[in-house]
Amino acid sequence: MKLAFFVNDVAAEIDEYATTRLALAASRGGHQVWYLGVGDVELGESDGRLVAHAHPAPFRAGDTLASFLGAVKEHEAERLVLDDLDVLWLRNESIDDLQQRPWASPLGAVFGQMLKDRGVTVVNDPMSLIRATSKLYLEEFPEKIRPRSLVTRDPAAIGRFVAEVGRSVVKPLYGAKGRNVFLVPSAAEPNLAQITEAVLQDGYAIAQEFVDGGEHGDARIFLLEGELLVHDGKAAAFRRVPTGNDPRANISKGGRMVPFEIGEVERGVIDAMSAKLVADGMFFVGIDLIGDKVVEINAESPGGLQSIEWLYDIDACVTVIEALERRRAVDLGR
Repeated sequence: MKLAFFVNDVAAEIDEYATTRLALAASRGGHQVWYLGVGDVELGESDGRLVAHAHPAPFRAGDTLASFLGAVKEHEAERLVLDDLDVLWLRNESIDDLQQRPWASPLGAVFGQMLKDRGVTVVNDPMSLIRATSKLYLEEFPEKIRPRSLVTRDPAAIGRFVAEVGRSVVKPLYGAKGRNVFLVPSAAEPNLAQITEAVLQDGYAIAQEFVDGGEHGDARIFLLEGELLVHDGKAAAFRRVPTGNDPRANISKGGRMVPFEIGEVERGVIDAMSAKLVADGMFFVGIDLIGDKVVEINAESPGGLQSIEWLYDIDACVTVIEALERRRAVDLGR
């Protein structure tokens, strides 16, 4: 396959992250791989084709994650006709660009949809990603697998929700990495007005009932084509445990990872989500689960594959790339 990874900025990529692991697995598997950033695309001088200044990512014997990505960054960008790709993998985080580069935020979905219409396999589906980027996407799934919630710009409505539901989590509708996520014990919280004001600075807020057990962290579970990602008989899942008194279990906020066993509860949740994820073209996602409730769907650039490798000594990326090969074959057969 000719496969390109679409990221925010090639120079800002980090070797330990999931994108590097996926790109290395694809390149090691014999595929032609490139990286390109949001600002690297051109249209207009190539007979209407989309063209990018892309960094090739060839595998060299003995490559580590660091040496592989280092070579990608050092390699001079080359002209790549994106219409000629087999697969474009959207791994940019549009939320990261909302504040500093608002012009860049929607372009992954825009370019992705253009290329999908031209026969390129694009994952995850760009039009579905527009919805899945926000936490509203979770509300499209069955009530039984998600906590009670409210999406609003009205501070008074948040206060009423907390008064009725009790212990709640208030966070931005568009948010990531634990930024501006607050635990509100009750409507008597003296800082509720300040919390609400801080969250609403980012746009809409979502207030979510606190799920029992959340103080002990959540489980990150990877789903591939709507099914549990399994490699060498081991499920790609781990528990994220908060550090100290911080209720956020995000790895970026100091949470630590521990092994997690998939049971009947988790399989029931996955079964309830599977058909819709497949219908929406959600090829590879990470869900965050507390008990039998999904508190977040990570569809844009789900991370944490390094934790899978460290905990279980497996490279689940091999299975992901094999599934991508099958997805491309299906698209070609249509």
